[in-house]
Amino acid sequence: MKKFALITGASGGIGKETAKVLAAEGWNLYVHYYRNKDGIIQLIKELSQYPIEIIPIQANLMTKQGISELVNNIFHLDAICYTSGTSHYGLLLDTEEQTMDEMYQIHVKAPMMLSKLLLPKLTQNKVSYIVVVSSIWGQTGAACEVVYSAMKGAQISFVKALSKEMARSGVLINAVAPGAVDTNMLQLFTAEEIADLKDEIPIGRIASPKEVAGTIAYLLSERASYITGQTISINGAWYT
Repeated sequence: MKKFALITGASGGIGKETAKVLAAEGWNLYVHYYRNKDGIIQLIKELSQYPIEIIPIQANLMTKQGISELVNNIFHLDAICYTSGTSHYGLLLDTEEQTMDEMYQIHVKAPMMLSKLLLPKLTQNKVSYIVVVSSIWGQTGAACEVVYSAMKGAQISFVKALSKEMARSGVLINAVAPGAVDTNMLQLFTAEEIADLKDEIPIGRIASPKEVAGTIAYLLSERASYITGQTISINGAWYT
């Protein structure tokens, strides 16, 4: 039977590379996006070299309706890769409650609701997968990114708990926790700040989205058949 993976946020840096890696490995894809339609069109063109099905789905995961629209367009499903997310930088004292609510919705409630609504499809398979893209800050916390750190930490706890709940049902649930990755999130920083950041990382450079995508693909393979409830750090020994 064909394998189908849902990638949320497939027009973003990590989501796009995950789609490319999985397509090369023969996965059929549901590629979710919200605003970046041009990015999804370009992604589909790039993936046209592979003999796979690609189903684009537009949905706003900030709303209950958007989550329902996404779920209602999913048929057979073997894996969920939750790569959606947004960053927030600033002191907690200056953070508006609305920002907290929005961060909670996209990072915590949306993946919980999608998992809840799609688990009946996943459990129809002998083995299926969920991978959540968390962050190094969910593991260690970061000043001026308190809300973001809290939400990413919640994702890690979600993965730990749900993996235990679903282990006997054949659903393997893990997270990846990237450090600094070359995506749009780094646009907040100046060239000098990025140079300083590279100096802080023992490996001496920033990760590419493809390196994160490769780890996600590994967790969606038979090679990771005894791995569940784990958070895989991808940070160049930045924090260990």
